[in-house]
Formats: sequence, C-alpha cells, structure tokens
Amino acid sequence: MGLYDKINTEMVLAAKGKDKLRLSVVRLIKTGLHNREIDLKRPLNDDECLQLLSAMVKQRRDSIEQFRQGRRMDLVEKEEGELGIIQSFMPEQMSEEDIAKEIENAVREVGAVSIKDMGKVMKVLMPKLTGRADGKLVGDKVKARLSA
Repeated sequence: MGLYDKINTEMVLAAKGKDKLRLSVVRLIKTGLHNREIDLKRPLNDDECLQLLSAMVKQRRDSIEQFRQGRRMDLVEKEEGELGIIQSFMPEQMSEEDIAKEIENAVREVGAVSIKDMGKVMKVLMPKLTGRADGKLVGDKVKARLSA
C-alpha cells in the first residue's frame, strides 16, 4: 500500500472513530498532497509525498519553538499533537551512525574536500535521507564533517 492510500485509509478510520484531531491533521495532509498534485499536474509518488510531510514536520517544529518562546503552552500542545500524527506517516528515523555513514558515502561520491563543496554533498544526500532524517541535523553534520 502506497503512502497516499495509507493516508486515505487513515482519514476514513479517524472519521469512523470520531478522532477529531487525527481527522483534522489527516485532512490537512491530504489537502497539501492534493494541492501539490494540482501544481505538478500529475499524481505524486511516495518520495514527493514524503517531501511534503517533511516540510509539514519542519513547520510544526518551528511553530513549537516559537510558541515556547512566547509561553503559549496551549498552542505547543496542539502543535505537538499534530506533529506526532504527521510523523506516524513517515518512515522510521535514521540513527546518527547511519546518517554519518551516508554523509561519508556522499562526500566520497562527490569528492568533497572543503565547506565550499557542501552544496554538492547535500544535493546527493538529501534525496536519500528525505523523510528519514532531519534536514537541519544533516546539514549541521555535513558542515562539521567538511570543516574538519
């Protein structure tokens, strides 16, 4: 079953189970996917669905950080609930060791020697890691690796 089908199934289950928060978040995901399909004028594949979900996760994390700074714990709880539901559709996150191995492979593949090659490394790396690792964490690790 593809990711898109899983989202549709979850929407039906949430509606039947009267889980308002889950239903709301799944509808939000489905709307985002639908809008992306309209933009591209074709159905999305699983990688493109994961890219959209990753963007939604990043938005939620940024919002949580901002709401914490503003001491709005009611909104932090809401965003954390949404974040958990969105993450349930994503594959298991990679360990730090696995990320480091992928970074080393990408550095060797492009022949990176300095921080100036970071863009080349990220271009090779991110399609492999999208949805499975936080982009900011990967970027920080690549920067640290190339700076050493």
